Amino acid sequence: MNAIKNIFQTKKSEVLSIYFTAGFPKLDDTASVISELENAGVDFIEVGLPYSDPLADGPTIQESSQKALQNGINLDVVFEQLMTIKSTNKTPLVLMGYLNQMLKYGEDKFCQKVVDCGIDTLILPDLPMVEFENHYKQLFDKYGIKNVFLITPQTTEERIKKIDSYTESFIYMVASSSITGAKGEISQQQIDYFKRIKAMNLKSNLVIGFGISDHTTFSKACEYGHGAIIGSAFINFLEEKGIDKIHEFVSSIRNN
Repeated sequence: MNAIKNIFQTKKSEVLSIYFTAGFPKLDDTASVISELENAGVDFIEVGLPYSDPLADGPTIQESSQKALQNGINLDVVFEQLMTIKSTNKTPLVLMGYLNQMLKYGEDKFCQKVVDCGIDTLILPDLPMVEFENHYKQLFDKYGIKNVFLITPQTTEERIKKIDSYTESFIYMVASSSITGAKGEISQQQIDYFKRIKAMNLKSNLVIGFGISDHTTFSKACEYGHGAIIGSAFINFLEEKGIDKIHEFVSSIRNN
């Protein structure tokens, strides 16, 4: 069974995922950040592949990505780093990147590296549905990789149902029509959107992201989804407090 899907088999609510950028704050910090997140009890970890021209990333993640690139990160280095913790890390990892990264690296080579690192779930926000249906679904099936699609308040019901039919891990429910980053409290407009999607009774697990930054927004998101992803708030904390304080951040989100 897909490692991420297995989480939702054993934990039905308040699944916590943390996003961070590989190679940040320092080039060799990737494995240490993952280890500390695991020790802190995160349910799954989203590893961002630094990219110079991101689609959905807000200023915080863009800056962390730029710093990682300046540190000397590239896909080969990321895969090497992930291999170093493959035998010890038990917390499922998700890779989040962009289609051009995979194309430039080589589709089959990229997929093989992902699998070699013990990862079976990808998020490629700019992967068109038609390209997935015509080519990438077959490619990912070949390697046993599951693709995560994103939905937004503007996504049509028809597309959501199609995404639901293809989903084997979770649907990434973007909380607002904007880039990543803390937005403050969750608005009534967002809650109406969450309620609308929840009422569709989709078969897939829903994980809410973009603007989830603290215990309050995490808990509110989990009223309508199976869990939530926190990215920018964690990256800000990581840069300010350091790796050895990661457990404090996770505890603050879970309020324990």
